[in-house]
Amino acid sequence: MKMSRRNFLGSSAAAVVVAGMKAQGKVWGANERIGVCTIGFNGQGRSHIGDVLKLKDQAEIVALCDVDSRVRESMTKTVEREQGKAPKTYEDLREVMADPDVHAVTIATPNHWHSLASIWACQAGKDVYVEKPLSHNVWEGRQLVACAGQTGRIVMHGTQSRSDATLIRDMGLLRSGFLGKVVHSRGVVYKNGNRYAIGHAKEGEVPDFLNYTLWQGPAKDHPFWLNADSRRPSGLFVHYNWHWFWEWGNGEIGNQGVHEMDIASWAMGDRLPVRIASTGGRYAWDDDAETPNTQATQFTYDDGTMMTFEVRNLGSFQEADAGDCTNSVFCEEGYYVRRKGFFNYKGEPIEVKDPLPPSKSKFEHFFAAIRSRNAADVTAPVLPGHIGCVHCHIGNIAYRLQRTLTFDPATETFGDDAEANAHLKRDYREGFEVPQFA
Repeated sequence: MKMSRRNFLGSSAAAVVVAGMKAQGKVWGANERIGVCTIGFNGQGRSHIGDVLKLKDQAEIVALCDVDSRVRESMTKTVEREQGKAPKTYEDLREVMADPDVHAVTIATPNHWHSLASIWACQAGKDVYVEKPLSHNVWEGRQLVACAGQTGRIVMHGTQSRSDATLIRDMGLLRSGFLGKVVHSRGVVYKNGNRYAIGHAKEGEVPDFLNYTLWQGPAKDHPFWLNADSRRPSGLFVHYNWHWFWEWGNGEIGNQGVHEMDIASWAMGDRLPVRIASTGGRYAWDDDAETPNTQATQFTYDDGTMMTFEVRNLGSFQEADAGDCTNSVFCEEGYYVRRKGFFNYKGEPIEVKDPLPPSKSKFEHFFAAIRSRNAADVTAPVLPGHIGCVHCHIGNIAYRLQRTLTFDPATETFGDDAEANAHLKRDYREGFEVPQFA
């Protein structure tokens, strides 16, 4: 069934496209370019656009969508200058889904929109590159995994480390037993250079250039906050500091941390834990934010192996000269440090003779998978992406409840723990419900 703009926008969000619609796989000619729309580009979306513009022989920015007209107008001029052709512009992403010239979307909205926007795109027959984290909660991430499978769309998660040639090789070696069994995977996020107290917000009038209703989307209706944070010149809460509130964001563990969490999960074999404990707080800073600036989380798996994960925003040190956001993996016969390599337990480097795979950017991988229609060509698939994000979400749940939790990987629930299970899914605003697939 073909979908027109009129029937798309007139349908309910819960059934935004006819249920069960089968997207027809396009056969791409050698010189055909993939039509791309970036949705949300006041932050990471700008890099999406820049990366796509570098691949002009493969893709074209045919549309841009943002709820802030100032951001939209500025980027439209940039794209027109760079590619010699102005893209179409949209305020409402539902109109993007009804545009037949858009073959793929890249999504860099706030976290609470990621799963629903991706699902709508899959239902509309479009392929998806969705920024991290691909979900705001456990339940909706599982629905995106199921939707991608049922519609046959390519969905790639914005954890670009999965496209890094060195990590592809090294994680493959670790998972094949190069140093024996992996017993402990560790991630650290010591992100303090641009993290600070955000002050105290106050209610204000929504500016004319912002569609705040669409910005809120699946989240419950909330008064508009002016941003008291003088270090961010926009003066608008909606342009960044939503990260530190549970209604829209997932704290640092789900912001920068999801990158390192994805690598830690990759090393563990992309599986879910059975027990979680997390503690920490928002220390030293006097502000309105809810999420911790210091958090230590431990995950235990069914075979007794473990993952530990640390978030620290207050100032820190660099571990083994490997950087302030990094990973270590400890095995039976040695250990691995990201950017440093493999070592035995005497601290001596272990030579790796395996060659690196060809080096490609994340969007080169994405566009190659769109053309081949082969999910195996996706370097950051939706299921491993979901598993990494689940770690972030359940770590936050353990932190918020301040007790050790037992988790069932098969059902992705906390068993009969009603208090913990209540955090696995949110109450969606009418018209913006995430549909159920799984």
